[in-house]
Amino acid sequence: MKANQSTVSGGGAAGPSGGTAGLGRSGLGTSGGQRLPSSPRERKPALAALAVLLILGGALASAYLVMASGERVSAIRVAQPVAAGQQIPASALEEVQIGDTGILYLNWSEREKVTRHIAAVPLVKGALLTNGMISPQTAPENGRVIVGLALKAGQMPSDKVIQSSHVTLYAVGGGQNGGPRAGTVLAQDAVVVGIGAADDGGPTRLRSDQTSVDVAVLPADAAQVTQAASAGAVALALIPPGTKMAAPPEKPGNGVQPVPGGTPNQNGGQGQGTGGN
Repeated sequence: MKANQSTVSGGGAAGPSGGTAGLGRSGLGTSGGQRLPSSPRERKPALAALAVLLILGGALASAYLVMASGERVSAIRVAQPVAAGQQIPASALEEVQIGDTGILYLNWSEREKVTRHIAAVPLVKGALLTNGMISPQTAPENGRVIVGLALKAGQMPSDKVIQSSHVTLYAVGGGQNGGPRAGTVLAQDAVVVGIGAADDGGPTRLRSDQTSVDVAVLPADAAQVTQAASAGAVALALIPPGTKMAAPPEKPGNGVQPVPGGTPNQNGGQGQGTGGN
């Protein structure tokens, strides 16, 4: 009986092919299987360097803002409202400490110069004063009314009109809708205070064939200039520097109308004509 029993060296059972099944060998589906190979990670040193630079830049910017906010300067603040066109009194100014972070302001040491200016815009209490909010007392627009014009080619000299130019405004067209007759002087001596280019529309968006021109006219001329400007019936003539404009002829006064064939009397009126009975 012992002869029929055979032992297999290694403790394995015989397989169908006479071999032995390797229980301890590694392979797929066994407890001791190997992992699939993985690709190595791709390193990007440029992105890493960029990230480091961004972090350093943010830290430096934060440090600058902290340091700048700590540097206080004396600025001028509006202490009481001032209407546009009014001279700025010293009582309307007060000193305030602000951080020098690039904002616009006027230094407190300039307060005496400011009192020799007028308010270009209404000054509101609590606002920081800037150069754009004040105007010299000798500015050409002082005591005048600003009117905006939209002029086409032919209604103004080409490339000749600049800011501070003195101009004369004339009515053009046929005097429709009760407007002034063509050739009427609307403003004897107006001053250009702003001008825009036809290509970009200037201060206001206009059609490509128009140029915006802001003129300062006397209050007595503002009504008829505004009426003609709204109808596009105004033309601008440049007054060269040093030129003295002759005064326009005065209209007949006291409602007296000239009589054909009459002769002027001592009172400036017209006498009766010689053709009477």
